[in-house]
Amino acid sequence: MTIDDTLHNSFMAARKLMLRVVSRIVQPREVEDIVQETYVRICQIEKKENIKQPRSFLLKTAKNLAFDHLKRSETRLVDAVDDMAEFDCFVSADDEVFQQVATDKEFSQYCQAIRELPLQCRKVFVLKKVYGYSQKEIAKKLEISESTVEKHIAIGVKRCTYFMMQLTKDDRSEHMKTSEKKNQLGGLR
Repeated sequence: MTIDDTLHNSFMAARKLMLRVVSRIVQPREVEDIVQETYVRICQIEKKENIKQPRSFLLKTAKNLAFDHLKRSETRLVDAVDDMAEFDCFVSADDEVFQQVATDKEFSQYCQAIRELPLQCRKVFVLKKVYGYSQKEIAKKLEISESTVEKHIAIGVKRCTYFMMQLTKDDRSEHMKTSEKKNQLGGLR
């Protein structure tokens, strides 16, 4: 079997996983194009024999292409933050901040915390946490000072953390009430 066959077989085996990974980063209409671009890229590689882990290579390539797509369209997306309907798609990026969120419910709650940030703070926070822009890049893009960027990031982190802590506290309280009711009902049997 040639290296081309190995890469093709690896692509076919990892295709569904690539679709899932890419769908966490970009809008649904872009997913298939990015996965196909991944295949085109591996076909264009000159020294394919240097690829020791084809599956990992494919996943990393797909993820990088998805992030590149976001970078190219970031101007349109940042401007769209004003429109909350489009914001939901905007914050669905697979960033390390969002990877820490364990469940769909928590992810939804985290998105709600971000939605509640003041507009300028939200823009700065998303550019920093989702796109990984430096404070200098954000300041230039939004035409504000670096110290203002720093303050917005601090406020965003503080408010989102507080929001999530309150929800966790409320969930624990609700869980304790439910447990007490179950224990009471169990004792009545």
